[in-house]
Amino acid sequence: MRIESFALLDSKDKFHQKALHWSGQFDEISFFNSNGMSDQWGKFEQVMAVKALHSFRANQNVFDGLDAFLKLHRSEFIPGFLSYDLKNEIEELQTTGKDELEFPEAYFFVPAITIRWTGDQVHIEAEDPVAIYQAISDTQIPEALPIAVHVQSRWTKSEYTEAFENVQAHIQRGDIYEVNLCQEFFAENADVSPFEVYHRLNSISPTPFSSFFRLGHHFIMSASPERFLAKQRGKLISQPIKGTAKRGTNAIEDQEIIADMLRSKKEIAENVMIVDLVRNDLTRSALPGTVEATRLFEIQSFKQVHQMISTITCVQAPHVANVDVIRNTFPAGSMTGAPKIAAMQICDQLEARKRGIYAGSIGYFDTVHDEFDFNVVIRSLLYNKQKRYLSFHTGGAVTNQADAEHEYQECLLKASAVLKALGTSLDE
Repeated sequence: MRIESFALLDSKDKFHQKALHWSGQFDEISFFNSNGMSDQWGKFEQVMAVKALHSFRANQNVFDGLDAFLKLHRSEFIPGFLSYDLKNEIEELQTTGKDELEFPEAYFFVPAITIRWTGDQVHIEAEDPVAIYQAISDTQIPEALPIAVHVQSRWTKSEYTEAFENVQAHIQRGDIYEVNLCQEFFAENADVSPFEVYHRLNSISPTPFSSFFRLGHHFIMSASPERFLAKQRGKLISQPIKGTAKRGTNAIEDQEIIADMLRSKKEIAENVMIVDLVRNDLTRSALPGTVEATRLFEIQSFKQVHQMISTITCVQAPHVANVDVIRNTFPAGSMTGAPKIAAMQICDQLEARKRGIYAGSIGYFDTVHDEFDFNVVIRSLLYNKQKRYLSFHTGGAVTNQADAEHEYQECLLKASAVLKALGTSLDE
């Protein structure tokens, strides 16, 4: 394969729209978009990969199988996803919730074509980069059609409150300190264009870990703001989010909201608990004495919300394989609670549906440079086009100090960008 670079004649946004529609001919598509927010650990502004030369798909013995797959293939970009329910392979847990979406538990592929954007250039790695650049440039973006879906909540407000109170009863008995309680929103008989929905979602809610993924009739449209875990030059980086507030109507109001977040004992306590959990998870893969919380309680402002984010880093122990690093920390602590295993058990008992890809992770391995980067699948739509079933979850931390009404409204706030992308409101 050859790599060639081309000047972007269209805007970056328009060219990636064209590239997404051009990619629709392939059953395997991965597109990651940092929306200009990439940090010191981010490797790509935008990157697309299509058409599997080799692939890994599994529902059991996933981590061992994935490790063997990665050892077989030397590539700078091997994208894929991991389901939240791989927790059952890591711990003695089980998922009883019904699965309407039917994604595999894990999927990764070595692409035949990789396209990277940097500045005003696009770099294409393929057998014939010139032909691909021309084909994308010639692609016509279809006219956007109205989206008509009827979104419902899996729980009524009273059912959410009942589950919330059940979690607080566990906390008061001393079973756990915090649980990330999640609920599903769904649409049946949904006929949508995943490319158009993703474009609308990314326009409404641009985030640094935005992604679009296709595997046959399964689609992921993600506006995730959260990094689960990355590795760069031997260092591991995790950036859990705990703490969410709505954007203000002006800069002064935003500053007041941020100040309130930083004064909030509840928000700080939630963040500290997850930082401690992540630090504990990372010690299993770290050189002794290198785990540290390098940044605490940073507020990052996105188009829809303010988020409280902390950064925990360590140096990876040389005897620990990359897949084992992920196994030692999966799923993201921000999506479970603390203690982690007990929190996951309670979520399994209370939540009405299998989480699946939600609260799992999308990312890539670079087996050439021994690096990886994965997000947390939140603020994301999952779609089984064959079954015409569309789904997304939202959740929030339940602590002893939490208020059911406030947490319910936070779930709706987190749902707002997805609902807006679908051009609909919630049918309760």
